[in-house]
Amino acid sequence: MKHAVCRKQPNSKMCLVCGLKNPHGLHTVFYEMDNGELVALATASEEHQGYPGRLHGGMATALLDETIGRAIMINYRENFWGVTVEFTTRFLKPIPLYTELRVVGRIVKEEGRVFRGTGEILLPTGEVAATGAGKYVKLPLDRITDFDADREEWKVTALPGDPRDIELGGT
Repeated sequence: MKHAVCRKQPNSKMCLVCGLKNPHGLHTVFYEMDNGELVALATASEEHQGYPGRLHGGMATALLDETIGRAIMINYRENFWGVTVEFTTRFLKPIPLYTELRVVGRIVKEEGRVFRGTGEILLPTGEVAATGAGKYVKLPLDRITDFDADREEWKVTALPGDPRDIELGGT
């Protein structure tokens, strides 16, 4: 099932997951969808492998964690960010390199400063390759780190091929 993109989220310069200028990063882009979920698009390369031709499990976990943690920004924009308290990943299928992955994240429970989220990494066939679930603390950015949006190039960057809608299968 296709869902419309409502808004694109910002990227940074050097983040391992979303940094557009990190030469070893995943260069992941994030889209807020009309169904309230966040979808990340990423393509891993050899720098991200564990076994030859396969995405390293830690990198898969990083993709899930970042996507679920960012889902809180759908309702709070950049006023609050998610800081991971605990995270669990379940691997179901090998995740190939050089293949566009769709990572879906959503908030399933929010109580005060704590929220929980779940997500999946989807292969191009729509099959679920990995699932994740995490617990996060919602904090304003100035309580997490010394952050300068200009220095970090934290901004929405229009890219060729930014989608207007994304196929999410049965989710």
